[in-house]
Amino acid sequence: MLLWFITLGVLGLCQVIEHPAVLRAMNPWYAIAFVGEHKGLAFLALGSVVLAITGGEALYADMGHFGRRAIKWAWFVAVFPLLYLNYLGQGALILHNPKALDNPFFLMMPSENLLLPLVVLATAATVIASQAVISGAFSLTSQAMQLGYCPRIQVKFTSEREKGQIYVPNINWLLLLAVIVVVMGFRSSSNLASAYGIAVTLTMMIDTVLAFVVVRSLWKWNWTHAALFLVFFVVVDLAFFLANVTKIPDGGWFPLALGVCVFVLLSTWRLGRRLLTERQREQSIPLDAFIASLAVDGPQRVDGTGVFLTANPQGVPRAMLHNLNHNKVLHRRVVVLNVVTEDVPHISERERVRVEALPSGFHRIFVRYGFKDDPDLPRALELCGDLGLRFDLMETSFFLGRETVVGLPIAQHSRMAHWRQVLFNWMFRNADTATAFFKIPPNRVVELGAQVEL
Repeated sequence: MLLWFITLGVLGLCQVIEHPAVLRAMNPWYAIAFVGEHKGLAFLALGSVVLAITGGEALYADMGHFGRRAIKWAWFVAVFPLLYLNYLGQGALILHNPKALDNPFFLMMPSENLLLPLVVLATAATVIASQAVISGAFSLTSQAMQLGYCPRIQVKFTSEREKGQIYVPNINWLLLLAVIVVVMGFRSSSNLASAYGIAVTLTMMIDTVLAFVVVRSLWKWNWTHAALFLVFFVVVDLAFFLANVTKIPDGGWFPLALGVCVFVLLSTWRLGRRLLTERQREQSIPLDAFIASLAVDGPQRVDGTGVFLTANPQGVPRAMLHNLNHNKVLHRRVVVLNVVTEDVPHISERERVRVEALPSGFHRIFVRYGFKDDPDLPRALELCGDLGLRFDLMETSFFLGRETVVGLPIAQHSRMAHWRQVLFNWMFRNADTATAFFKIPPNRVVELGAQVEL
């Protein structure tokens, strides 16, 4: 990538040296005069100008991966000056030879013999840049799963040292399919520019809104300063976006349609999971009352430990009730295990687990993960040893509920539209199993089915 940016800078510098008059473009008065003389045309020109700053919105995401210092030095020392030189060079070439407007970048190359190496270098830079998009998609999908906005999908960890290096096969194939569809549909990069302009300007607007939330909620700015900050950036972002609105029929509709589809999927899963949890809470029996009833006429107890995963630690897990109904027994040690994902990136192992001892051999364990942590329940149970509760996996059985979601009869009012029920059921059926997601040994798992009406 450094070779790529140096090449950009050198190509631009050569043209600037030959036609130094282009340096006058650095004077903002020319832009102001252009707006004054050609108001409508200048506004529409913003739709093309914005393509010169694409990638700037990705700096915020990259900062979360690499930190402010790395991004700041890379931008000010290499990327910004070398890109600026290249754009000045393209402008100089076009001023000298207007016919170069068709393809000013490649026409800056002084020799045709060097065109092929430049194409190879550009292709390599594109491949490297695509890795950032792919890795970002993997990272966002993993975090969306942890936060409850996406069904469980298989995640493979490709490094023993860096937990952030992951591979999500389903997302990888989905990206391949999307790229093929986009290439076949748009056929050229110029046609794709309309779609890119809409996507970038909307991303910038979203970044501005999120930045407003940060300065108000985290940095505690007063309303006046926060409002001035919001208005300034929203005006700029809105101008770029409105200039690109005219491109919606020419391809700008694609990122809008894609965004709506992703939003519908995420919101449907979130709503469905919330309704499913509420329905299970309504039908659950208080755990304390259940334990008290065991002292009067309890079932037979067998050796070993039974671990029951549940979203409601105050109620009796459905899997436990089904186990009692079918097998008529309980383990001597029963653990009600609740896993919660917090709205923070990481939870330290020291704060990972909390154990509550209950009567009649029952225990309640709370396990906390950050949205960037890798869930590993066997490891979490090992941590319980420091709290006086030791586990032998060979003597431990994990009981999981396997719910089948069914819609309410037509005569009854449902809190979820029928089409959303169908979509949620499809996502629910195709979600990865809790066994794989929580890294539970498959030979220690018992799944018990149940039907739940939404």
